[in-house]
Amino acid sequence: MNAVVIGCGRVGSAVAKGLATDGWDVTVVDENEDALGRLGPAWRGGFVVGHGMDVTVLESAGLETADAAVVATNGDNTNIVIGQVLQKRYDVGTVVVRILDPARAKLYSDRGMSIVCPTQTAIAGLLDKVRAATPKEAPA
Repeated sequence: MNAVVIGCGRVGSAVAKGLATDGWDVTVVDENEDALGRLGPAWRGGFVVGHGMDVTVLESAGLETADAAVVATNGDNTNIVIGQVLQKRYDVGTVVVRILDPARAKLYSDRGMSIVCPTQTAIAGLLDKVRAATPKEAPA
């Protein structure tokens, strides 16, 4: 299985390493060549320097034969546009996009895009923890 991960920050690099550990052939795209260091010295996958909205860069990363793609740059708008290009132009079967803004994440999720919203996950988790807490008894 082939995957392309666009964005090699904390999230993208961890996803790329996880997929590689699972046996996937992974190519990572990032504008900053220094981001390759986040993948570690044992990284055997591909790495393409460039912007994820550049179709030449996407094609260099192997998008035309990718089974899956993860889009996790530092910008919601960038991630949305790249995700749509991957779905519509390259017909990648599985495209997962990280969107930080919960309202925007819902909007695109409702339109069929596969979204992960860490902000919404954090909100839900925090609410669950607080709601599950046992309140202190009031002093008598």
